[in-house]
Amino acid sequence: VILLLNSQMPGLTNGDISSTVVANGDMNDNSIFHFTSEAVGEGHPDKMCDQISDAVLDAYLAKDPDAKVACETATKTGLIVLLGEITSSATVDFQRVVRDTVQRIGYDDSRKGFDYSTCAVMVALQEQSPDIAQGVHIDRHVEDIGAGDQGIMFGYATDETEECMPLTLHLAHALNKRLAACRRDGTLPWARPDTKTQVTIEYLNQHGACVPKRVHTVVISTQHSADVTQKQIHADLHEHVIKQVIPAHLLDDNTKYHLNPSGMFIIGGPQSDAGLTGRKIIVDTYGGWGAHGGGAFSGKDSTKVDRSAAYAARWVAKSLVKAGICHRVLVQLSYAIGVAEPLSLFINSYGTGTVPDEQIQEIVEKNFDLRPGVIVRDLDLKKPIYENTAKYGHFGNPDFPWEKPKVLKL
Repeated sequence: VILLLNSQMPGLTNGDISSTVVANGDMNDNSIFHFTSEAVGEGHPDKMCDQISDAVLDAYLAKDPDAKVACETATKTGLIVLLGEITSSATVDFQRVVRDTVQRIGYDDSRKGFDYSTCAVMVALQEQSPDIAQGVHIDRHVEDIGAGDQGIMFGYATDETEECMPLTLHLAHALNKRLAACRRDGTLPWARPDTKTQVTIEYLNQHGACVPKRVHTVVISTQHSADVTQKQIHADLHEHVIKQVIPAHLLDDNTKYHLNPSGMFIIGGPQSDAGLTGRKIIVDTYGGWGAHGGGAFSGKDSTKVDRSAAYAARWVAKSLVKAGICHRVLVQLSYAIGVAEPLSLFINSYGTGTVPDEQIQEIVEKNFDLRPGVIVRDLDLKKPIYENTAKYGHFGNPDFPWEKPKVLKL
């Protein structure tokens, strides 16, 4: 009954009873619960598509900061397809952008399942609809630019890590990042680009705040060459990845490890599974914590509020937590196409706020202008910075402008 009732509540992500209850802040104080987040590496076929879409976006923005881009990517064995709508004064060499991106990811040999130098690249891009352009940005001042579409966007922050990110997702991303580093520097010569990780943490609920106590389970699946044993893979992952990423005090004799649990993982990347832009939206955001409005980020310029307003909502949430106003918080924004002002603003501090949520909302309204054009201006979102967001999460990287908390006037 509890699961049925909570599943009907708006703004909740999928998850077990623990995640559902925690998302609503309804757990008893000092209760223990488990929460899990997953992440994927650069060579995962969906992440590969995200990076290509954002590389195309960056290529346009580098030449034309006002380019309007909605670029999707699909991939399968030996094939990459670009499709969508782009309006710009710039000209981009799609072949070079795509192949350079695939090479950076590490697919440079057919024995890895994909080769940047021999794959086929197809392009099916056309101009943005003039109906959208006239209703959103044509002949409008920055403050009056309308949202590029309707939708709901969420931002989340928690004080359980310095980055104000959930520790489950922070560690899952860090494991993939370490795997890639070890692959590139030769520490793990058998490693290949396609990787997935998952981390379960045991938490203490402390008056609504989530306090990590220990790592319960670690799952790593990594593509590998044919000339390495599973025993060697397990030993290397423990020594060179897990021990280098997860703080020792969070691991104990009861921590469970599932390392390449399916056994051989030689065939990976697009050869194993088709990839599409926008299929890793939970990996991209908060790992199942908070909520998600459903809109993907990669391949979209900043006039698309799916992306820019989600970044702004995170900026708001992190600023609130860093200011000590709450231990964790969820922020929701909503927009209508062509309309500049947000339709609604919702704040949930899960009972951790130093003041009621109504007062926190007043603080937000006083300190942030959340109209789309102003978001783009204040966060400087016309720069070609997006390919890096498509790997290891859009949030938590201090180099991103929305990750720099604003000093709030209280």
